[in-house]
Amino acid sequence: RSDRASDRTGRGGQLVTDTTPEPARFNPAVNLTLARGREFLREPEAVFWVYAFPLVMVVTLGVAFRSRPLEVCRIAVARGGLAESACAVLDRDSRFDARIWSEDECRRRLRSGQVDLILFAHSDPAPRYEYHFDPTRAESALARNTVDDFLQRAAGRKDVVETGERAASEPGGRYIDFLVPGLLGMGLMGGGLWGVGYAVVDMRIRKLLKRYLATPMKRSHFMAALMISRLLFTVSEVLLLLIFARIAFGVVCHGSHLAVGVLILLGSLEFSGIGLLVASRAQTIETVSGLMNAVLLPMWIGSGIFFTTERFPEAVQPLLGLLPLTPLIHALRGIMLEGASILALGADLALIVAWGMVSFFLALRWFRWS
Repeated sequence: RSDRASDRTGRGGQLVTDTTPEPARFNPAVNLTLARGREFLREPEAVFWVYAFPLVMVVTLGVAFRSRPLEVCRIAVARGGLAESACAVLDRDSRFDARIWSEDECRRRLRSGQVDLILFAHSDPAPRYEYHFDPTRAESALARNTVDDFLQRAAGRKDVVETGERAASEPGGRYIDFLVPGLLGMGLMGGGLWGVGYAVVDMRIRKLLKRYLATPMKRSHFMAALMISRLLFTVSEVLLLLIFARIAFGVVCHGSHLAVGVLILLGSLEFSGIGLLVASRAQTIETVSGLMNAVLLPMWIGSGIFFTTERFPEAVQPLLGLLPLTPLIHALRGIMLEGASILALGADLALIVAWGMVSFFLALRWFRWS
């Protein structure tokens, strides 16, 4: 219906003026955001990967790396000398599983990883213990020190300085506490790249972008709608993950929940912008899939999702720190595990904002409808 009142011919040939106002028009970005939301909710597969799959990962990895007692040290005692008495001493402690074999069998088992340590208990000319272990294996080196300390104490050694100990197992120091911020960052990364970038290429292939081009809509409206719609689902996804981790594993946030919310918002916008940039000119699913994997793989490995970036050589750590996901995970762990304030994470926040702004403006400049 036209904005102007239309004249119609009524009964008796009289002109009737129709003054019914035209329905109010919504902003194009608002309409596109609503359309993207309806499209997402109508796809059960997408709902599963966004909401259910992160919970499955938390449960699987949380159970696999749950807090548990130290594993038993497997000790191969070489036959001969004081082997019988040494094995009897070790059997007093449940931490040790000591068995006597020939020297060749002991070496074979150590080489194949079936035992952690070989113990030679010599009796001539005086009682003496000799340890064979692999120093590159953490469990082997630990077994050497633990067994030696136990045998020396059993032989009457006393500590020069009195010591005490107390077991500490508090939320925040477990692997699951370390893992959850990494999974939050991974979810934001995957949601932004696949949820935005893949959707753009899919619409380009189906010729929907050309139809949008014929509408009274700006390019910025279209991109903003994609980012906002993705943001709505991503925020609900990470909130569900946080609540589930709190209930199921007792994961707590030692810092401000508001600061975590700000990071989630910035991270979602950052990776939505990167997703738009990757898909700005991709023409096929194969192309965008290759580009997505090329962007995702370095961050999957080097941004500290499952283990700290300090495991990498110092020479490459500055480069890993510049990856888009690294400052986000570092900031999330700083707040959730260490209780840091958001002001103390200024460098990480600056890098997150820079990635988001640069990628969005480059996508806005290079984007093509066809």
